[in-house]
Amino acid sequence: MRKLDRYILREFLRTYLIIFFSFAVLFIVIDVVDNLPRLIRAGATVDLAISYYLLRIPYLVVLTSPVTVLLTGLFMMNGLAKHNESVAIRAAGISIKRAMLPLFALGIVISAGVAALGEYVLPWAESTRSELYNVKIKGEQPEDQMLKARIHYRGQENDFYYFGFFDGYKNTLRIIDLTRIDFETSEIIERVSAGSATWDGERWELFECEVRRFRNGKQVYSTYYPSTTMPILDVEPKDFVRITKKTLALNFFELWDYIGRLQKLGEDASREIVDLHMKVAFPLTNLIVIFFFIPIATSNVRSKGRGWVFMLGLVVCFAYLIVVQVSQSFGYNGIIPPIWAAWLPNMFFFLLGLGFLYKAEI
Repeated sequence: MRKLDRYILREFLRTYLIIFFSFAVLFIVIDVVDNLPRLIRAGATVDLAISYYLLRIPYLVVLTSPVTVLLTGLFMMNGLAKHNESVAIRAAGISIKRAMLPLFALGIVISAGVAALGEYVLPWAESTRSELYNVKIKGEQPEDQMLKARIHYRGQENDFYYFGFFDGYKNTLRIIDLTRIDFETSEIIERVSAGSATWDGERWELFECEVRRFRNGKQVYSTYYPSTTMPILDVEPKDFVRITKKTLALNFFELWDYIGRLQKLGEDASREIVDLHMKVAFPLTNLIVIFFFIPIATSNVRSKGRGWVFMLGLVVCFAYLIVVQVSQSFGYNGIIPPIWAAWLPNMFFFLLGLGFLYKAEI
């Protein structure tokens, strides 16, 4: 069995590399034809253009890996059936499902590898590529994320804040308004306003601060502080430094932290939540597609019939990618919950793949 396992893995990896490099060359050529004139007009030199396309490779690996795995399996299984190798395997008393077991282990390895690539390499590559294009090629100034204006923020204690301006270089706030609401009565119970605030590394010092409290719609308390360090503001300077990178340029934990900041600022984070779960769900596609090409090796139909099975496998894969895009769009727009938007395609096609595998002839 070890010899057969090594043979299956060797044939699969060899075909996988051939198809992957073919895809990489094809996508890069298409992108060069489509975008190279734009890069040249923007001022790109040869070195910058080469760097731009090299930084695109991690994205191509993550994007095309499921299709590459499926095509590899389809070609390999078709070859086993065409040359009667699958018949010889079964004649030796070994089921095709057992013979293909190493591919499931390899699918797990590829899924983990793609996930690791998307977690560690892709964010760096996309961030570097974006900076290279915007700053070095187009000559734009890096966007300053340390200065913010008109910020709305929701705290943890039913607090709603408005900040007129945040200076991240000096860690100061201007024009502060805090409203605390009792949701049981839908009434405002406290209002705090301040002209400015300064962060000393551990807490805020508020200046020209006025605190008013209300009960049954009437003001029952009012006081004024020229300056105070009371723990009034449930926010730190880092909460205002909103990341403007695309989600591809963020790893899992950066995106997780970014979602937390968006939610605290009262903004819709549906798109980011979908993308967060897709960082785990999409790599698993490399394992799921394996279920769809094994029936080719176990099929007794002639070559024309195997062609139809081959085509069916391709249709299923591209249908999966279309369903993923549609599901993502639904999640982005709040039509379905973001977590379901990321995981529904995997759950459906996993069950469909189990059906394919169950129907495979032993």
